[in-house]
Order: sequence, then structure tokens, then C-alpha cells
Amino acid sequence: MTKGATILIVDDEPNIRRLLSGVLSDEGYCPESFADTVALRRRVDESGADLVLLDVCLPGESGVDWLADRTGDLPVVMMSGHANIDLALRAVGLGAVDFLEKPIAVERLLLSVSNALERSRLSAENQRLRRATEQELLGESETMHALREAIGRVAPTGATVLITGESGAGKELVARALHRQSGRGSGELVKVNCAAIPAELLESELFGHEKGAFTGADRKRRGRFELADHGTLLLDEIGDMPPALQAKLLRVLEDGMVMPLGAEKATAVDIRLLCSTNVDLAAAVARGEFREDLYHRICVLPLRVPALREHPEDIAGYLDSFLGQFCAEVGREQLTLDEPALALLRAHEFSGNVRELRNLAQRMAILAPGPVIAVSHLAALLGTQTGAVTPRSSLAGELEALERKLIATAVQAAAGNLAEAARQLGVDRANLHRRMKRLGIGRD
Repeated sequence: MTKGATILIVDDEPNIRRLLSGVLSDEGYCPESFADTVALRRRVDESGADLVLLDVCLPGESGVDWLADRTGDLPVVMMSGHANIDLALRAVGLGAVDFLEKPIAVERLLLSVSNALERSRLSAENQRLRRATEQELLGESETMHALREAIGRVAPTGATVLITGESGAGKELVARALHRQSGRGSGELVKVNCAAIPAELLESELFGHEKGAFTGADRKRRGRFELADHGTLLLDEIGDMPPALQAKLLRVLEDGMVMPLGAEKATAVDIRLLCSTNVDLAAAVARGEFREDLYHRICVLPLRVPALREHPEDIAGYLDSFLGQFCAEVGREQLTLDEPALALLRAHEFSGNVRELRNLAQRMAILAPGPVIAVSHLAALLGTQTGAVTPRSSLAGELEALERKLIATAVQAAAGNLAEAARQLGVDRANLHRRMKRLGIGRD
């Protein structure tokens, strides 16, 4: 992805556009020139490109504003005739891969372009390797075969799907599989984590806003519903959506119209909705924490993702696949585990499910001292000590004692407030409640 790459040049000065286009054409690139971000946005929406050379000062929307509002991973090199360190740092912080000060030397331009394209190529290759494991629901157990068969039946329908399961079990992978196998697979899959966005910002994030709709809204912004038009929208952790917003979401789902904040006219959207949660929504409805009408609206087709402990026979295969990816990334030969280490691995609870196993594989690829991982090495990577004791009793006991101590300390520090304790521990409230019940921990 070097020679022949499509490079979009955005500058309001015709002479600069002609100069940069000429230099890049001579080097075998395919440059296209634009005077403002309106034309750039239209061009990017119509078809792809490999790189953008973007001036900071432009009529209307500035280059920095466009950079802040962009979606996707199109690499951008910023240019400015009035550069300063603060501006450069801001641009890089917003995702620019380089910052060029005008007048731009030809050698500096070509080096920056070459580096940006090579970085993009390596990123795409890394994403391809990740997709080989991340986007596929691995596992040869009957449990995983049944899940894949259910996805195959549900995906083409276009109906709303509620994906449930513990944290780290693979709910997003199921969502991606549903999207790929649907009639909208060529469109965007847009994800929103309802638990990660502050309640006061979530409405704007979902539905968008007009310029001046509220303090700080200095430009119009499309919401995730509009970005997912003709594609799929995944509302992750929907159980954490504020009640007031639940009512507005229900209205959007009923009439297919989105009203951005500050807008006078609603916008029609055509999406396929997927929702995921690790909360028991039926119980939340019974407690009055989640709207019953919204629950029935999103739970048209429920899909439950099994916890890793429900199909432990897949652990070895998962680990082998993850190690193949991470060992390739760090440039070392494939790692293997000896039999005692495999036994220890199978005895591990994996409360974090497949995500925990994946993180463990990455630690192995980076930290393991040799090509064969022994039980002592694995115990160290798991964060425990082991000697001549049985793996299940020692490991499970030590982990349970540590878990009990951490939870009890957090609950005590939060004066029995489980929501605050869960925040301190980095888990959701329902997850914390399940752990406390299993460990016999009270609020006092």
C-alpha cells in the first residue's frame, strides 16, 4: 500500500494543492485535491482512500474539527503554516499520524507520506491477524456448535436480538457474527457502550445534536443511530441505560425516527438493533429498574453466550489460537504448555471468561521464558504460587481467599454501597452481587 495509494489533499490555497499533487503524482501516488472539509467528507463517504493531507486552517470547519469528528481509521497528516507545539500535540492527540509545518520540504513530505502509509499497512495486517481469532467464535464443544447454529438461524432475520452472558464471555463476538451473516453485513456495525458514557452525554451520543444545542456544542454532530443507518447498531450494556433515556429509545424503535438535540425535524433511520448485557433484565424489570415495554421490544430473539466454565474442553484450543496470534506479534516461536500446566489451566475458574484467557495468552507470549510453559511458569503468570500441591485445591483456594478479601475491603470502604464498591473493583453491580452471594459476603 505505497505506490498507487490514493491521497486526499485538503487545502484552501490552489497553489499548494497543485504543488503537492504534482510531487505526489511524480512519485506514483494518486492524489485528489479539495478546498474544504465539506468536499472531503463527501469524497470519503463515497469511496475509500489511503491517506489525507489536511490543512489546519480551512474555510468553515477547520481541519482539527474535522479530525475530531471523523469516524473510521483513515490516516491523517496535518499541515499548517502557523504551527506551534500545542496545536501539533492536539492534532496528534486526536489521531493525526504526523504534523507538517509549511513551507513543506519535498523530502519531509515524501517521508511523512511513506511512513503513514506503511504504518497503516501494518495496522491493517495486525487487524487481519486479530480478526482471525477475535471475529470468529472459536470452540469445538457442543456448546459452541449450538451457539453458532443459533446465530446462523437468527442473523438473516433482521429482528432485534438481546445477547446475554457474563462479562468477557464473547457477547461482542456474537454481535459481530450476527452482523456479518445478515443482509447488512456490508454496512457499518456501530457500537455504543451504555455503561461507559456519562448519562448526561449518552443522549447526544446516540441521537446527535445540532450546533448550539447545549454549552460546548460548537458544531453539528451525527449520533450513533445515524452513523449506523443501513447497518447494525449494538447497544452494549443496555441494562445500565438511564430510565429517562430508555423512554426515548423506545420511541425511536417504535417510529424509526431520531430527533437530534436542538433539531426541529426528526431524521429517519434504517438500522438492525442488537443489545447486549450481563444483567438479568427480567429481574431488573421486576425491580422497576428497566422498562418492561422496552424489554419486550429488544428481547425479540434472545441469545445467551455461555461462560467459559460451561465448555472447559475449549480452553486448550482457545489458548493455542491466542498464543499463535500473540507469539507472531512479538516475533517468537509458538509456545506450548506441558501436561501439569494444562491441568492447572483447566482447574482455573476463569471468572473473566474468554477475555481473561486471552489476556493470559498475551502475558505468556511476552513473559514466558521458554518455548514450553511449565506449571511453575503458568502459576506465576496467573499471579499465584504453586509447589508440590494439587492445582485445583491450592489455586482455587488462594484465588477465592484473595477475591473475598478484595471484595470485603471494597464493600467496607463503600459503607455497604454496592454500586460504589463495584465501581472501585471495576465490575458491574450485578457481577459483584453474584460474587458476594457465592462467597457468603454480607454488606456489613
